[in-house]
Amino acid sequence: MHHTFHIPVLGLGYSIDTPVKVSHFGISSVMSIVDDEMIERMRKHHSIASGEIFVPINKNEDDFRARRITAYLNLVNRIADKNFEDLKNQSFEDGADLNLYFQLLPEHSTLKKQYLQMMTMEASDEKQLLQATLKSQLTKGAIDVNIMSKVDKLNKDVYGQNLPDAFSDASAALRGFANSTLSSSLVLSAGMNPRLYNYLENFADFYPIQNGHSKKQIILKVSDFRSAFIQAKYLAKKGIWISEFRIESGLNCGGHAFATDGFLLGPILEEFKLKKQEMLTELFALYEVALNAKSIDIKDIPALRITVQGGIGTAQEDEFLLKHYEVDATGWGSPFLLVPEVTNVDDQTLSELTKAESSDYYVSNSSPLGVLFNNFKRSSAEKQRLERIAKGRPGSPCKKKYLVSNTEFTAEPICTASRQYQNLKIKQIQSLGLSTAEREVKISAVTEKLCLCEGLSTATLIKHKLLTPRENHAVSICPGPNLAWFSKIYKLSEMVDHIYGRADLLAGVSRPNMFINELALYVAHYQTDVGFNAMRIDDKKQKYLEKFRTQLLAGIDYYKALIPEFVHERHSYREAMLCQLEVCEQQLQETMDNDIVYQQSRRDEILVEK
Repeated sequence: MHHTFHIPVLGLGYSIDTPVKVSHFGISSVMSIVDDEMIERMRKHHSIASGEIFVPINKNEDDFRARRITAYLNLVNRIADKNFEDLKNQSFEDGADLNLYFQLLPEHSTLKKQYLQMMTMEASDEKQLLQATLKSQLTKGAIDVNIMSKVDKLNKDVYGQNLPDAFSDASAALRGFANSTLSSSLVLSAGMNPRLYNYLENFADFYPIQNGHSKKQIILKVSDFRSAFIQAKYLAKKGIWISEFRIESGLNCGGHAFATDGFLLGPILEEFKLKKQEMLTELFALYEVALNAKSIDIKDIPALRITVQGGIGTAQEDEFLLKHYEVDATGWGSPFLLVPEVTNVDDQTLSELTKAESSDYYVSNSSPLGVLFNNFKRSSAEKQRLERIAKGRPGSPCKKKYLVSNTEFTAEPICTASRQYQNLKIKQIQSLGLSTAEREVKISAVTEKLCLCEGLSTATLIKHKLLTPRENHAVSICPGPNLAWFSKIYKLSEMVDHIYGRADLLAGVSRPNMFINELALYVAHYQTDVGFNAMRIDDKKQKYLEKFRTQLLAGIDYYKALIPEFVHERHSYREAMLCQLEVCEQQLQETMDNDIVYQQSRRDEILVEK
């Protein structure tokens, strides 16, 4: 890889065709393969645009979900290959994409240095030879795909009969990728799914062939060392190697947020750095035994990359992560939502993003998965949700059913964001005889749920003019809170220049360090959790909160000791970091003190009542 950053998956549709736009420039990106309906419409769009014949794969056909995904990934691969070959066939003329390929590279790149040398040379055979050498070293960016392990509904056939586990949503998506022509990685996120992990064993492309390399690799998106190691060992015992741990901030990220038990990104990266070799040795021992049992020989430990993403906002932060923690690459996600050349954001939402303030980005309970979700107050889907509540018709029609899971009122699972579920749940709450305040809190928690199956794909369909007038045009978007500091529409070259420090898109913007941003999010999360549980005398929860707070305080101490390592930052910047750490420490202490006083008063009240 010539670049030191990648573009992570962005929602269901925001990066669904990003590889078509950036792979030929050597930039790696990730597509979600959850929504096969949107994928099928995008396949039609890009097939026609590329001059190919589109043959639809209908929902009444066998294994339609996997086949749709395979067909789309093969199409994207063909288009990316063509774009890459077209680029290589260009001459080094002003304005050519061939020049842009090299101009986007980081300054330390050997290839970039050779290019700059070539550009200063007079016309000669030597210059032509160097140009040919440069072209021979070009590589495409990886076309990776993402499966969120928790999105794994079991399915029925057209006759209503239960289908085997291999036809669950996640398993079918895995099969769609495994059967494709791509030679890239499957990014598994949202924790461990044994059914899905076991299914990996069925596909030869995940096993090593020549030189110990496999055609397809597995990347685990993780938020702490322990869970990463457990999952990697589980797969190594099956002969499946993890080629990369993609460490993501628990809260300072886009999409669903998986808060750790108070473990902060800096200490987590430190643990990976210190234990990587020990982990490699143990994983390879398990991996070798498993492969030998499958009659596959391997001699050398395969590569295992460590990358990090979530909340990175400046070139200085990017460089610090690469050098201090020795990570192999970084992920830049949400800022690329403001780059129309790269992602699919409709004009209305794009305009709202440029005008947004920090308060417009918030961690919510909007997801039907029951997992924290980074939401955007200005989105048209959020506005529609509130309008429906005001009209007495909360909830959404449930059409795609990717997130159905609740059987509280029905035999078949339904989605907690659906109108059906919310009507039933609200009636139940209203029958409980609660006080007005308690009833409103409980109803608000029900109606907070938002339809994500459609909302996270809608912007893509709007941008490509694929929505019909009668379809819902409300857009859900889930940027990380880091996007609050970016307030313009940018070109690809501008964003890449920002990442590599050739430009500063945040010049004049007062923005705390990424580690401080994440810490503040965790402190707020802790305060919310304490407040929510204030009325509940629960020793188990109290112990959890104490452990959470202890980890945050340990993280603060770690960052205090780390501040002198930020040698490329101004003295005032380091002083501000220390001050911000002390503020967070004080907030934790005050929250703890208030909770202790409150819990004691509650115990006294209970004793009096007894």
